Amino acid sequence: MSVMRSVNQIIRTHATSDGDGVKIQRVAGFNNQQFSPFLMVDELKSDQRADYVGGFPPHPHRGIETLTYMLKGHFQHRDHMGNVGELRTGGAQWMAAGRGVIHSEMPIMEEGELHGFQIWINQPARDKMKPAQYHDFQPETITEHQSDHTGLLRVLAGNIVANEQELAGPLDKTGVDLSVTDWRANSGQQLTLTVPETHNMMVLSYRGDIQIGTQTVKQGELALLSKGGKVELSTQADSGALIFAGEPIDEPVVHYGPFVMNSMAEIEQAVRDYNMGLFETY
Repeated sequence: MSVMRSVNQIIRTHATSDGDGVKIQRVAGFNNQQFSPFLMVDELKSDQRADYVGGFPPHPHRGIETLTYMLKGHFQHRDHMGNVGELRTGGAQWMAAGRGVIHSEMPIMEEGELHGFQIWINQPARDKMKPAQYHDFQPETITEHQSDHTGLLRVLAGNIVANEQELAGPLDKTGVDLSVTDWRANSGQQLTLTVPETHNMMVLSYRGDIQIGTQTVKQGELALLSKGGKVELSTQADSGALIFAGEPIDEPVVHYGPFVMNSMAEIEQAVRDYNMGLFETY
């Protein structure tokens, strides 16, 4: 019998800003091993243009992957490698920064509202100095499964087993084995997921409340789960949640702004390389 996962810890998202004053709700776990391989989740949600219009002008990254997912609104990506992509409602885009990338992300409101997420994923040491990569996934390419019992599942990355049915998302290039799933449910719907027992797992409620065992995860809260082979989720009202599972990376994490490496010496080298203009030559 598989051990059922339960809630170990609940972390409330907090308000902050990034880029050119973009207002976001953030939960970070750079130094929390239960988060690994994920590092941070930002939620962008507003119906006020002033909250996001400045966007994220050109800026560097090294040592991480980013997965951006839009529930509502568009995002335009540009990078120094010449990639240009417009992320539409329901779509996702993935970037592996590797040794270095300079990119911009500019949000475009649709019908008066912007709502999306950016997820930071750590890269293992073996990948941190590899060439950067980019790929976008338009909404029609996202794997969907819907039933009266479970509601709507949208699998963005990796593989999951939902109520004994295996589903695979379009993103399979990440440096470690992981999955990212959007679950949208109505009152009374339930979901049972089977994941590798050694993987870390967490659930972020972005609408309504999610029940995990005897614990309630309220809107704006992220739950870190215990280890186990299965997890059962249910709802008592219309709800939405992002579900993360992944193989933890057992390596030091040193974070400085847009750079995530394994030592302070590597961070200092990243800063020097960027200031010398080397990122633009990669």
